[in-house]
Amino acid sequence: MKKSTTDMTVGSPTRHIIFFALPALIGNIFQQVYNLADSAIVGRFVGPDALAAVGATGSITFLFFALCNGIGSGGGIIVSQFYGAHDDQNVKKSIINTGIIMLIIPAIFAVVGYITAESFLRVLSTPAEILGDAASYVRFMCAGLLFVSLYNYITSMLRALGDSKTPLYFLILSALINVGLDILFVYSFHMGINGAAIATVISQFIAAISCGAYAYQKNPYFKFQKKDIIFVPDLAVKVIRLGVPLSLQFGLIAISSMAVQRIVNSFGKTVVAAFTATNRIEQLIHQPYTTLSASIATYVGQNYGAKKIDRVNSGYKKGLLIMLCLTVVMVISMQLFGGTITSLFVEDSEIIELGAKGLKITSVFYITLGLIYVVRGVLNGVGDAFFALFNGIVEVIGRFTVPLLMTKYMGMGAIGIWVSCGVVWAISGSTAWLRLVSTGVLHKEIAPREED
Repeated sequence: MKKSTTDMTVGSPTRHIIFFALPALIGNIFQQVYNLADSAIVGRFVGPDALAAVGATGSITFLFFALCNGIGSGGGIIVSQFYGAHDDQNVKKSIINTGIIMLIIPAIFAVVGYITAESFLRVLSTPAEILGDAASYVRFMCAGLLFVSLYNYITSMLRALGDSKTPLYFLILSALINVGLDILFVYSFHMGINGAAIATVISQFIAAISCGAYAYQKNPYFKFQKKDIIFVPDLAVKVIRLGVPLSLQFGLIAISSMAVQRIVNSFGKTVVAAFTATNRIEQLIHQPYTTLSASIATYVGQNYGAKKIDRVNSGYKKGLLIMLCLTVVMVISMQLFGGTITSLFVEDSEIIELGAKGLKITSVFYITLGLIYVVRGVLNGVGDAFFALFNGIVEVIGRFTVPLLMTKYMGMGAIGIWVSCGVVWAISGSTAWLRLVSTGVLHKEIAPREED
């Protein structure tokens, strides 16, 4: 049992957070290799129009992935709390019931996304010359939605139990397969962006099946028998109660990203390509923060379940310190090497120059981006469902208003897109911190979770 799980209710908070986050960070970076491989190979071997087409789909595919993965994250919070309380029976029940839900929801959204792909892209004012390729890419990605969601569900369960290494091993394998298939389908078979989408779907299928099979063999909580697969309404309600706000949060963020993408599209192909390149780069920038947040959420969830509020407070403080160190490194990197990094995606000097300027602007705001993730980890760990929805609403309002204000009414033009991204991070970070303070989680003992 101890080989496949980690009890974070004892021992050094800093050690638990860092050692849990490192494998997850490596895994998330490899996961981003999917996007980077698609973008770099498509941009280099097919052309800027194809790169713009892939970029124009990002907010749409993220919307459907996010709506599904929020449920898995909600189940992970419940599993971590039961595990911290050493309630093994409910740990297994929670894993099973989350899995049942995760088989249904992705299938529904996959059908919806496939049917509405072109309509969504038209609403986003996607340039006509890339609309066909973009719609085709979205449809292929929706066809693989179930595999992406199942993989993320399994990893959410494993990480809730303190195992961040198992997902890493299979993700590395699938990422390498993805890159190989990208080159084969796009470069050798000349399949364009459809080849990149197919490569991603196949690699995600491999990650989901192989990780699930390994978890079943090695982790006692995944050794289900037929008699164990029982739908428990109370647990399902808890999973949905926590998962739906997370899904809505991610969904609202995706919708707000669509609002930004619509403004980006209005500036033409050059700006779309530059924004796509910087967006891919900043997806990597998000990864240390994302893994830190997930690590804090698991740590806080287990200690909250064990009712050790003093360790929750300590984990928050250590998380802030780690975030500050990460931020310094990333800001310096973007300020000095933004243009060089952007040139990995395209050869056009105008796109590279614009992308470098964008990265220099947004990097100034990384500290507020990091604050969002640290606070999110704490509040998700204690099961604060309201925060997830509230944070999503704040981001939607910001992304619908600030980019328009910067680009149109303040006369910044295209560069205002990157300025607005940083401003929205600052607004979201401030409101997230205010929510954390208002809960009193860090200063007084909160009500224990409900017993089943």
